[in-house]
Amino acid sequence: MADNTRRPFYVIPDDPEQSVYRFIIVAAKRARQLQSGQRALLPGATKKPTVIAMEEVRRGLIQYWDPAAQQPEKKEDDQL
Repeated sequence: MADNTRRPFYVIPDDPEQSVYRFIIVAAKRARQLQSGQRALLPGATKKPTVIAMEEVRRGLIQYWDPAAQQPEKKEDDQL
């Protein structure tokens, strides 16, 4: 029997609205790449670039870097 459980778009422990926003941004940037001539990562993909991009992101084929998550936290110096 096939496993029909779907993975979430991203594993982001914080705000669920933020994960939807990231999905849209990453998919839009990937769609622009596809429109400029890059090959799709899905075999036999003959759909619109936006649909291909969303499916690639949903399946976890696209990696992205979140610069906000990588910034070190500012430490406050305790001065007496």
